[in-house]
Order: sequence, then structure tokens, then C-alpha cells
Amino acid sequence: MQLPKELRSPVSAETVLRKRTALRKELLKQPNLLPVRIAILGGSTTQEIRSILEIFLLAHAIQPSFYESAYGAWHEEVMYQSPELWSFKPDIVFVHTTWHNVSRFPDLLQPEAEVVELARAEMARFEAFWRKIHEDLGAIVIQNNFDLPRSRPLGNIEAAESYGRVNFLLRLNAGFARHAATHSRFLIDDILYLSAQAGLSQWFDYGYWYNYHMAVSPVATVSLAQNVAAIVKAVYGKTKKCLVLDLDNTLWGGVIGDDGLQNLVLGRDHPVGEAFTAFQRYLKALRARGVLLAVCSKNDPENAREGFSHPDTVLKLDDFSAFKANWNPKPDNIREIAAELNIGLDSLVFVDDNPAERAIVAAQLPEVAVPDVGSDVSLFAEALEREAFFEPVRIVVDDLDRAAYYSGNAQRTNYESAFASYEDFLASLEMRAEIGPFAPVYLERIAQLVNKTNQFNLTTRRYTAAEVEAIATDPASIALYGRLADRFGDNGLVSVLIGKVRRQAVEIATWLMSCRVLKREMEYAMFDALVEECRERGVREILGVYIPSRKNGMVAEHYAALGFSRLPDGPDGSTLWRYEVPAAWSPRAAHIRRTGRPAMRTANV
Repeated sequence: MQLPKELRSPVSAETVLRKRTALRKELLKQPNLLPVRIAILGGSTTQEIRSILEIFLLAHAIQPSFYESAYGAWHEEVMYQSPELWSFKPDIVFVHTTWHNVSRFPDLLQPEAEVVELARAEMARFEAFWRKIHEDLGAIVIQNNFDLPRSRPLGNIEAAESYGRVNFLLRLNAGFARHAATHSRFLIDDILYLSAQAGLSQWFDYGYWYNYHMAVSPVATVSLAQNVAAIVKAVYGKTKKCLVLDLDNTLWGGVIGDDGLQNLVLGRDHPVGEAFTAFQRYLKALRARGVLLAVCSKNDPENAREGFSHPDTVLKLDDFSAFKANWNPKPDNIREIAAELNIGLDSLVFVDDNPAERAIVAAQLPEVAVPDVGSDVSLFAEALEREAFFEPVRIVVDDLDRAAYYSGNAQRTNYESAFASYEDFLASLEMRAEIGPFAPVYLERIAQLVNKTNQFNLTTRRYTAAEVEAIATDPASIALYGRLADRFGDNGLVSVLIGKVRRQAVEIATWLMSCRVLKREMEYAMFDALVEECRERGVREILGVYIPSRKNGMVAEHYAALGFSRLPDGPDGSTLWRYEVPAAWSPRAAHIRRTGRPAMRTANV
């Protein structure tokens, strides 16, 4: 669904605060909301944060249930194991601390060596706190870094001298960043950036602090809640995958078909042209970290392609995973882009300078995000940033290669047409699959895939990174990943299978696969690996469940195709299946060569 207009960028904080009750009521009508338990541990008052955070989470189809710590008891409730918090069993712990919650700042003229030790002690206090959350509660931590105080008794020396408060807070922020870099279940809510964006006078209000102990003003709370919701959305794989772009007056100034290449406004010789170049540079950075780019333009295809030969263009034709330039309605082209890339319409964001085109796409394709970018190209990137469509939790290697994966798929499609039979085509691909138990190097990608894959997904169950790590070392689990490569390149990690062993049976809790490798026998290769694992463990039967969702109808008969027998259906509409592990086994994947299986190792927190 399209967001209520009050939650579309640019968001009016005053409107959200005024209409929060009506917005909540409207958003709760959505089907298939994802339940998530969130504990808010506050170093200051958090009721306003909870209220607004719920609105933005519901806007992402996430239905939160909340636990709030007592005022200022953020540290004590964890370190002394609050029974209420422990019984709540949060999936995520959001730690809302600010500069007010630093236990001690340096004294005036305190020697730098002592300041370093003071910072080390403060970091140790927080690290022990985070470790207990991870180990005892098994939750992901979203932790504020530190904002800055409005007042500076030492003036600019606050930043220059090691004993200054600003200097000390930035030192702690650097420590928080180092911790985040080495702990996958620790995520930073960057309130240093948010407060700078808002301005400290808007971020912190003395009246609200002294009257209510609110460390963030109500207006700034809206941007804080929006940012935290974006992180939670990313944790559960609800970020977008592809940015669909118009061309004329979106990627360059002017109309390529009328003005010609030489008259396009692009490059540093023109102030508006420089803005277009900056926007292209921003898009190039998105692509570099795994966001797919596509073109949807009403244009002659040759003219459209010619625009990317301009000497000042940053983007090139091979930066785009799909290219639709014709005179068809844009909603039709966008549907074709989604089908060509084999991703859902709800994975797309559409950017066009023309408000009429934006309105048509929003009306006909409500699943597609259509931000109101306006017509000023200098503000396009900011409009995309505000809604955090592509917010990442981590950048993994497979993200960097995503555009190449889809480019390889296009080559495979063209190559397929040269063969008389599909079997000959599969044989010619020279496919190689690496299938093995969950390994530490792949855990982040596994968690990412589990939370993003919707179509080839038998149960659509979601797992946090902590749960994936626990499964990896659970002797009662069969946890397999699969990578697939062929003559056109590496598709990356594309399949995950998780089963729970009970006596002589294994129940498949999760089985999913990226749609970019559909019909390549990868599902057979994963099943081969599962059967072999069962035979090694003495498991005699495999139990499967298919839980229907809005998107996974393509796998409704998956178990039947593998030779499972159907059992009586579950009361929730799920179908149940049984397969007897045979004494002799012949692999099903005829065209995939299996490679080694790394030994399972314990992952770091």
C-alpha cells in the first residue's frame, strides 16, 4: 500500500504528532503485519518515542509490542536482570541514551592519558551492558551514539582539547563505531547526524528537558523514530531492491530526443548540470553497494541510450539491470522490469520529475514506492534519503556483486535461445554448487536472505541474526546454505534450508531460494544435500510444511514435485508433507556439480 500522505516525505513532524491516533488506527488495518517485540531502555523519558516509533513501524508493515524501562533505569534493568524485561523476551533492544547519560566527563585540564583511561572505562561499561543483552536476552541491540550539548562552556576548545566534552563524546562515538564494525548484532542509531540535521536548538529543548526530562524535543522525536524504524525495517529485510529512473530532466537536464546530446544540461560547466551530475554520482554509489538501477523512460530507445555517451555522464549503460525506453505507459514498463528482474513490485522505488507520471504509477501500482521528489534535481537524493528506502544493516560481499548477478542472468537468457532443449542449455551452463552447513563467513548473508526472500519460501519464517547464529551451532539442527556459479559468473549465496531433528525425523522449518536461480535445479541440489545429511545422521523421514502467504504461491506444490506424500492439512491452512529417506539414493540435480562443504565453526557475537 502507499503510505498515508502524512508519512510521505517531506514529513511534517507537527502533523504526525497531531494525527498519530488516526494514523495508528488506519495502519493497523493492513493485512499480514509482522509482529516484533521491542524493548526501549531509556536514559530519559521515552513515552513520546514509543508512540511515534509505533506509527513508523506500522508504516513498514511491522506491528511492534513494546517494553519500556523505568525512567533512567536503562543500565540497571539489564545488569540486574529485570524479571519483567526477561519475561518480555525482546527481539530488539533499543537503547535511547544521549550525552546526558555519560557517567563522567573529564575534569578541566585533566591529562590526556587519564582522559583515555576514562573513555576506556565508559566503553567497558557499555560493552558489558551490550554483551549481557546479546548473551542473556539473545536480542539485537540498536544503540544511540551521542549527540552534543547545546552549551559549550569552553567554546571551541570543547572540540580541540581532550578534556573538552565535545572531544570526549566524539571519542566515545568512535569507540561505538569500532564495536559495531565487529559485532553483527549491534547497530547504531546515528543521533549525532540527526541532531546536526535538525540543529541542536531544534533537537534539544530546555523546557521539555526540565519539565519532562525529554532529551529530544517532540518535533525531533519524529525524525528519531523514523530513523529507528528504518533500522528495524532493514533488520527484517523490508528494504527496497531496485530504483527505477526516468531520464529526461531526471538524470540530465533537457529532452534527449528534442535537444540532442550536445544540448543536454549535464556537467560542471552549468550549475544545474552540476546538480544532475551529483545526483548521478549518488546513484552510482547506491549501485556500488548493491541497489539495482533500472530505466523507465518515454523515449526512442536509441535516443535514450545515446544520453549515456555524454562526456559528463557518471552513469553508463551497463550500470542498469533493466532498460525500458519506449512509448508504453510507465506502469506497464515497471511491471515488465519487475518480471525481468524477478523481484516483487514492492521492491521497487520510482523516481520521475513529472508529477503526472508519479501520480499514474502510484495509482496503478500501489506496491511501488513513489516519493514526491519534486522537480529540483538538487533535492532528489535528499528525498530518497529521507525515506530510507535502501537502508542497509550490513554491507556484505554479495551485495556488492548484485548488479553483476542480474547482468549474468540477462546473458543466460540470451544464451538459452541458442539451444534446442532446456536440458541442453542447463548442461552447457557448467553449474557448480557449494553446499554446506552454515559457516561464520556467510551468517550475515544468510540472515539477510532469510528476511528478504518471499516468493520461493516455503514458510516465510523470519530469523534475527542472533537466531541464525544459534542455529549454526545447534547440533539438533540441519542448517544448509547453497551458492551457485556457472560459466557466466557467481550467483552468490542463493539458498537456505533449516531443519529441526527430532529422533529419526527432521522437520523443515525454512527452505528458501533466490528467484534469480529459478529452474536451474538448485532446489534439487539442496534436497540432495539434505537427504545425504539425513542418511549420515540416521534420520529416516523428512517432514515438510508449506505455509501459504500472499507471495509464495509458486512453491505450493514444491514438496509434491519432490515426491513427498501429503498428510492432513494443518488448522492454519498449511499443507503438511512426508518423505521417507531411501536406503539407496541417486542425486536429483543432474546438471550441477557439487563442491566442498566447509566445516561448521562457532560464530562471534
